[in-house]
Amino acid sequence: MAAKHAIGIDIGGTGIKGAVVDLSSGELVTDRIKLATPEGGEPGDIVATTKELLGKIDQSEGDLVIGVCFPAVVKNGRTMSAANVSKKWIGLEAEKLFEKELGRDIHFVNDADAAGYAETRFGAAKDVKGVVLLTTLGTGIGSALINDGVLVPNTELGHLELDGHDAEKKAAYSAMEREDLDWKHWGKRLQKYYSHLEMLFTPDLFVVGGGVSKHYEDFFPYLDLNTKIVPAVHRNNAGILGAAALASA
Repeated sequence: MAAKHAIGIDIGGTGIKGAVVDLSSGELVTDRIKLATPEGGEPGDIVATTKELLGKIDQSEGDLVIGVCFPAVVKNGRTMSAANVSKKWIGLEAEKLFEKELGRDIHFVNDADAAGYAETRFGAAKDVKGVVLLTTLGTGIGSALINDGVLVPNTELGHLELDGHDAEKKAAYSAMEREDLDWKHWGKRLQKYYSHLEMLFTPDLFVVGGGVSKHYEDFFPYLDLNTKIVPAVHRNNAGILGAAALASA
């Protein structure tokens, strides 16, 4: 019998948050707990804070499966990069480290992949056939590639080269803030980025996540694409939902 609930934990550069998730509806069935990510983002400190957070989540149902998402390329449980956390994560057997300290098996994934999967199971990409590309526009650009509901992990499409730069250096929301761009001029950069993605993948749907997606009406009008583009549904909870859902998949 399939599990009804699972725990999702989303580790970010500034906060670590988690809750129990209803796997049929995508709703949180406990309060969302959030703790600050320790200064410096060192492995030992983040694992200790994650353990503290897990202890605060209502686990009256017993031992639920746990999914953890993290801002890094994750390959066979090893973190191959590090975004907004200590570089000591690079090359680390992170999944084993968490399992040892938490005393539990976990499912460990990239944070943008978790967000993309959440939108596929519970949000804007639910029941969409074909290729879905989720991009999170924030400090950088995270990405998730999904084909017929199947996640292709670690795409890292924010690092595609455009005009001699990583795309995220020019098209992330942080670039808009850093260079004091208005919506129109930032929209032109997004147009170039999404046109490039269209050329490479011919997707059936773009889903735009990240905090700025709540302002989609300010920049979507400046995009002229062949692909339908929609805002994400689960912004702040997407990592939690996707990590939980992938842990029970």
